[in-house]
Amino acid sequence: MKIETGYYLEKFQKSLEQLDKQEAFHQKKLECKVGIWLDSVVLKIQKQNWTNASAEPFGEGIFFSVWLNDESIGKGKLYYNIHALKLRGLTGHTIKSRAFAEAFRLQFKSFESKWPNVSVDFGPLTLMEGWVSIIDHEQIPDIVTNLASGFSEIDFIINDLLSERKIGLKR
Repeated sequence: MKIETGYYLEKFQKSLEQLDKQEAFHQKKLECKVGIWLDSVVLKIQKQNWTNASAEPFGEGIFFSVWLNDESIGKGKLYYNIHALKLRGLTGHTIKSRAFAEAFRLQFKSFESKWPNVSVDFGPLTLMEGWVSIIDHEQIPDIVTNLASGFSEIDFIINDLLSERKIGLKR
């Protein structure tokens, strides 16, 4: 990675510190991590029950991420998305990935206007994705925090969809 990893990790860490102060994140049991994944500096958010206990953190299940890398910095963009990886293997649930993605997008539609440059035109692994322009790199912590806070307002969609697909749930 050519980007100044330490510099951007510090910006993302500031976001994490801001999120740690938000009561909503603690109440909702949203777990946040900052690190490097796939040559990108990333903030990832997930709930424990959105993945298998034996899974690598953020390796499968559902998670929200905000990231940047060499390419995105060159374009002046900070990306964000919600991934849904290997949902068929999520313990205690019966999930068809495409149906889950369609159900998520249907419910997300009423929130879409709050998300800059967002698209849902992806396969079932990426539920939504968008980007924000980076004009001033000193604003990165606030941008990341705002995106993460926005996610905390829609996490109930994922909770509800997973609850509907729990094995043994009477319908």
